[in-house]
Amino acid sequence: MVSPSARRRAAQYLVEGKKCSARRACQTLGLAKSTFYRKGSTNGTTKRLEKRIWALSLKHPRYGYRMITQLLRDQGWRVNRKRVQRIRRQAGLQVVKKTRKTRRVQSRQAERVRAEKPKQVWSYDFIHDRLENGVGLKLLTVLDEYTRECVGIMVARSITAAGVIGFLELVILKHGAPANVRSDNGPEFVAETVKQWAEKQSIRIHYIEPGSPWENGYVESFHGKLRDECLNREAFGNLLEAKVLVEEWRRRYNEERPHSSLGYQTPQEYGRQFNSKLRVATLPYALS
Repeated sequence: MVSPSARRRAAQYLVEGKKCSARRACQTLGLAKSTFYRKGSTNGTTKRLEKRIWALSLKHPRYGYRMITQLLRDQGWRVNRKRVQRIRRQAGLQVVKKTRKTRRVQSRQAERVRAEKPKQVWSYDFIHDRLENGVGLKLLTVLDEYTRECVGIMVARSITAAGVIGFLELVILKHGAPANVRSDNGPEFVAETVKQWAEKQSIRIHYIEPGSPWENGYVESFHGKLRDECLNREAFGNLLEAKVLVEEWRRRYNEERPHSSLGYQTPQEYGRQFNSKLRVATLPYALS
């Protein structure tokens, strides 16, 4: 079914191109003449909303209309997401993502640990990029699977098993130790030094099946956002610049970026909500 606005645009095209009269165009397209001659009215609030949608879309070019709607609501706008989608579509601000099909095989792992609270399962993995001069970069990302908070990103030209241990120790000093960590079977993760260190820290390591990256889905999804919103948009002149820009993006991801799977809360908001519920649940029985 063609909408009245689409029929109105078609009628205007016919009339402006001198194909036929306005009366004949409206009759052919089943459009009321009053609709054809009506002038669109845009009040001040609508104009301000459109400008704000433009500003947010330009600031976050890889955000879809749902994310932009949530940002508007966080700023006090009462707006329907379909309206945001319509404005963005008319302005040509739609995000198009290319996807590819993945053939999945059944995992042989008998039991998969799932996070039911913060710091129960962390997952970590490497992602690669390059400086402007072509020198390679290696990034180690560490993610809390429950809150989706990125607890740390290490940016270096190369990272060994000793570097993995050193970075995890720094992250643990700031956030506390997790009960479990999940990773693939990369040589830096399966090294005996890493296993011995984790055993001393009372941290259990869970390795995914070889060739099954979907078993580490949280960090893989995070890497997609990191590459789409940061690595593919920034040209790093040197290692220091890469560290600064990646850390700025990590802070925005944790503190400002709404996460659809968390009810459009930020990872830090979701973690604070869990801690608040936990404190209420553990109040002394004398208060009940």
